[in-house]
This record gives sequence, structure tokens and C-alpha cells, in this order.
Amino acid sequence: MTPEARARKCADVMFAQDAASAGLGMRIDEVTPGGAVLSMSVRADMLNGHGICHGGFIFSLADSAFAFACNSYNQTTVAQQNQITYLSPGQPEERLTATAREVSRSGRSGIYDVTVTGEDGRTLALFRGLSRTIKGQLFSEEEPT
Repeated sequence: MTPEARARKCADVMFAQDAASAGLGMRIDEVTPGGAVLSMSVRADMLNGHGICHGGFIFSLADSAFAFACNSYNQTTVAQQNQITYLSPGQPEERLTATAREVSRSGRSGIYDVTVTGEDGRTLALFRGLSRTIKGQLFSEEEPT
């Protein structure tokens, strides 16, 4: 199995069980080894009291992109720590895109940066996620005998 095929299968297996991302209307636009691009439209029920996208939904989109990127090697990986900096608000009905890329992966630890952008290309948020690989795989890669 190629690294690209492994990353795609990992994303398919994870997304089939990810009620949170699916429920928020997220879509996986791209997945590569160590990377992922997810998008989501800002719905009316995602707006805060200022009429802009609630930061928790932006964080969720970034966190999901991080999850698909760090699980692209078929090793069960979880978040150890995350932080986000908001730079611009998400607007009603706008499609947001989160692009995750691997910065470092060594042993059981990884560092991933995610940039969340709006439809016009402006940066809404910068997210950094630290990952930890734990026991298990998303699917078996053993060849049938």
C-alpha cells in the first residue's frame, strides 16, 4: 500500500466513525501522509452573539484537520495539547478551510500546524497541535493468507 493510499484509507475509516465532524458538515477535501485539508460552511446555528462564527467551531474544524493529518500513518494518534490564535472572524454562510501540515514527527510525538482560511483567502486562525501515538491501528494491514 502506498503512503497516499494508506492516508486516504485512514481518513475514510476515521470519518465513518466521526459523528462530530460529520454533524458540523465538515468535508475532507484532501489527505496526504502528514497532511489534511478539511472545509466547513458557517451555518446560522454556529454564530455567536456578535453574528460571527463562534470560535469553538473554528477550533473544531482545525482540530479535525489536525486529527486526520496525524492519523494518516495508520497508527492511532491522539491530541496531547492544542492552541489557537484567532486573527479574523468567520462570516455567516462562509466556507472555511483548515489546512494541516506536519512540522515534526519523532517517536510517539508530533507537531502539526493548521491554518484556517476564509473564502477570500484571509487567515482566520493559526492552530498548533501536539500529538501522541498510542497503541493500535485504524485498520489491519496484514495480507490475507
